[in-house]
Amino acid sequence: MQSLKRIDRYILGKYLKTFLLALALIIIIVITFDISEKLDKFLEHHATLWQIISIYYLNFIPSFVLLYSPLFIFISVIFFTSKMAGNSEIVAILSSGIRYQRMLRPFMQGAVIVALAVLVLGNFVIPISNRTLIDFEEHYIKSKNTNFYSNFHLQTERGVQVYAESFDVKLGKGYKFRREEIAPDGQLMRRESAEVISFDSTSGLWHCQEYTLRTIDSNRQETLTFDPHPTVDFHITPLDLNFLSQRVETMNTPQLIRHIQREEMRGTGTVKMARIELWQRLLNPLAIIVMTFIGVAIAARKSRGGTGVHLAIGISIAFSFIVFMKITTVFATNGDLSPFLAVLLPQIVFGIAAVWLIHKAPK
Repeated sequence: MQSLKRIDRYILGKYLKTFLLALALIIIIVITFDISEKLDKFLEHHATLWQIISIYYLNFIPSFVLLYSPLFIFISVIFFTSKMAGNSEIVAILSSGIRYQRMLRPFMQGAVIVALAVLVLGNFVIPISNRTLIDFEEHYIKSKNTNFYSNFHLQTERGVQVYAESFDVKLGKGYKFRREEIAPDGQLMRRESAEVISFDSTSGLWHCQEYTLRTIDSNRQETLTFDPHPTVDFHITPLDLNFLSQRVETMNTPQLIRHIQREEMRGTGTVKMARIELWQRLLNPLAIIVMTFIGVAIAARKSRGGTGVHLAIGISIAFSFIVFMKITTVFATNGDLSPFLAVLLPQIVFGIAAVWLIHKAPK
């Protein structure tokens, strides 16, 4: 029993150390290339070294880890398991009477640890860092004012369309504003327009200039009213008109769920992408477990080519998995495939492949 625990600690330690080392090396390489690409932008917009490190890259790294963690795990497992097989450590473990399935336990423990970390990162930490990252990019890289929008069109709820020639979210002020209510049959029922609108945060109402209201009843009779300086309830706030606040990558999972429910009620076309984002956050950590077992099944077999052959096979499988995920996402976005199945299907297919490879692995 003591020897089993020692082997468990040995394999688990190799699993986590190799993963963290591979992660650190790849992050250093990626940051080096990223700095060389964006250095001119940083200098042009006078970003300090402290801002670049503490704001940009400190928030860039978690997103990068989340995106590529299954690939890093897979390569790490292939690498250290192949080394163990090449040194006949796998043969020695199995020859001592330990069953192959029992040997897989520390691999499973390591995969669960990393998967749980990725689950927490993706659902709660990354959205917060994404807000900071996007703000930094817009200010120092893209040079775009994220508080100001021009010529935008938005459906705020089912059958209600909002337009504005320009709108400043920070000031809560817009120009050439129009709000339309459309009946289910596509007929216009109500149109409100104003030259200038300004939000009053105390009352939650909008102060308007040159306000015009046009209503059309069921008999198609029109009524037109005009008021130079009214206060109107448009049933929206500046936050509803802030596109950055509606970017799903900046919402934690509870906020994303509420966003999906609100967009379903509004009947907007953004629901599908939001659902894909939600299921990716919840199900993609399973890919770490799947790729771990595929990696063990491939690399535990001792071969003449050694680690190089195992890495070549492993990278091919990893990229096949990524391509499969992209294909199912496209079918969900542009077709009738449900977002849940689009995210789960690659996990199922490669999970079955993992079970088959482990079953066929030399015991």
